[in-house]
Amino acid sequence: MHKSVERLLLMSDSEVLGLREQAAAGVRRLPRRSQFSHLLRHFLERFFNHETASPDGDAKARMVLIACAAGLPPFIVAIYLWPVYHAFIRVAVPGNEAIVPGPPPYWVQVNHHLFFVVYSFAVTGIVTVFEWDLFFPDLLDVLVLNILPIPHPRLFFARVTAIAVLLAGFLFDANVLATVVLPAAIDPPSLAGFLAGHALAVGASGLFAAAFIVALQGVLLFVFGDRWFRKISLFVQGAILALLLLTLLLFPVYSDATAVVLGSGSNAAWWFPPFWFVGIYQCLMEGPSALPVHAQLAQLGCELTLGAIALAVLVYPLAYRRRVYQLVQGANARSGRNVIVRSLHKLLHATVLRAPVRRAVFHFIGQTLLRVPRYRIYLVLYGSVGVAIVAATVMRFAVAHGQVHLEVTAEGIRAAIGIAPLWTLAGLRVALTSSGNRQGNWIFRNVHGQPLQFATALEMFSAARIWAFAWSAIVTLTTAVAFRAIAPSELLTWQATAAQLLLAVGLCVVLADAFFLNVTTVAFSGEPQPKAPNLAFTILKYFLFFPPVVTVATVVPVWIGHSMARFALVTIAFTAAHFVLRARHHGIVKEYCRYDGPQEGEGEHHLNLLGLSRLRRG
Repeated sequence: MHKSVERLLLMSDSEVLGLREQAAAGVRRLPRRSQFSHLLRHFLERFFNHETASPDGDAKARMVLIACAAGLPPFIVAIYLWPVYHAFIRVAVPGNEAIVPGPPPYWVQVNHHLFFVVYSFAVTGIVTVFEWDLFFPDLLDVLVLNILPIPHPRLFFARVTAIAVLLAGFLFDANVLATVVLPAAIDPPSLAGFLAGHALAVGASGLFAAAFIVALQGVLLFVFGDRWFRKISLFVQGAILALLLLTLLLFPVYSDATAVVLGSGSNAAWWFPPFWFVGIYQCLMEGPSALPVHAQLAQLGCELTLGAIALAVLVYPLAYRRRVYQLVQGANARSGRNVIVRSLHKLLHATVLRAPVRRAVFHFIGQTLLRVPRYRIYLVLYGSVGVAIVAATVMRFAVAHGQVHLEVTAEGIRAAIGIAPLWTLAGLRVALTSSGNRQGNWIFRNVHGQPLQFATALEMFSAARIWAFAWSAIVTLTTAVAFRAIAPSELLTWQATAAQLLLAVGLCVVLADAFFLNVTTVAFSGEPQPKAPNLAFTILKYFLFFPPVVTVATVVPVWIGHSMARFALVTIAFTAAHFVLRARHHGIVKEYCRYDGPQEGEGEHHLNLLGLSRLRRG
């Protein structure tokens, strides 16, 4: 790679020079940049080098990884389209000469164009939602940047320019590789028309998604204010991410209905944004021969894209000003807890949280999880992906009598009962075992001593498992109850309902034991990993866990049927698995208490500051 290109990608020099080489190079003259340029670079760096996007501080490597991950899927799809449009295998039919299949049918080609539009729409929207919290100033910006001799209009336009550069960069990155490969893959009759249609369609699709989300954020912030916006922000982010991921994951399902929806002029086409931009694609590619529905959808897409951009430009300055004003003014603190929450806490204290150590860690988790941005975004990402996977598993589109109908399958609902606890516990484990403030762990060591006693350590480490089990059970049972409103009649009998409830509770218990089997740290106080985890192995774990869990969730309720003996047998199996995993966890905790000691240098400065080092040695 050329050094200038590498410096551009990494925002730094490609190599570290020794002192002798630096002395031989002479005085290094830094480029003279304007104040606006410094602000622009600062805001762009913050998009990647913040706690949520880069918890380990390696923002540059993470940025390159994200860029490659965003651009590869459409590039690979474009390559795989080559054998679809080019006959490299001749099939001999008896009585005829070798038949060379031509290009795919018209609506299959439209579906190919639709994929690239949907991908650009989803990826740009996901990036916009992920960087949601950085589009407006926070308290640190107000305390640091506003007191510097920087004109407020310059500060505002620098942030706006950084947002535009970020979104334009991801939009370019997600589509440029596929645009280079597609002409050779599909051999369009008009290269100029195809390139214009593809570039404008995918560009307008991503631009509409980004502008709509920024406008929505600005409207919510301006109308509700900062305090209420923070309360609903997580739910709005999760809902938007779930819809975007669902649009992408359900593409193989609804692509079969594209011909019916667009060919019949159904109203569904007017409510699905990717269809608007496919109209732009087909109009520019086909010219006057394009179907009338494509021209109508293209006009609607252009008008709504310009409207979303205009709304974002109008609302963003108003929301920006109100956000800064409320940060300077401060929020009114409110004390007290909800009556329902207090009643629930009393119930938990009398049952599963009777030990003071477990109770303390349990409430520490609940009060910490929603206050740290990195943990909040973990919950949003895992929650939205889980909702999208469950919806994609349950929903099916069927075409009958020229109409598209949404169907719900019994197998999909059974599989969803297994996916819900698996994905919920996976997300909670990532959040609870992620490295927070490792130095803050000194308080636990000094209150309970080092090494920990077995009973104390067991209570401390079990709190995270109980917390995760409680929420996974709430999510899974809520999912099962919600699906009863749309479930087929075969799932509404009391035998089927009892089997689903047994499976939901049993999977929550066993999966919670399995996910937190080797956890020997208090939540959020784990030690950072020496190197970043391998993404391929992380994904492989999910591929290994998903098939068995989904198979059990799909097969076991049918196998139980109306047999009480099989129902009791499954109950015994879940109970036995739970006790085996608990016994194994007890053994792991015993080994930890026997051999674990204070880490070198960890917490010693805290002990010295508090004058507790002698007390600890005594």
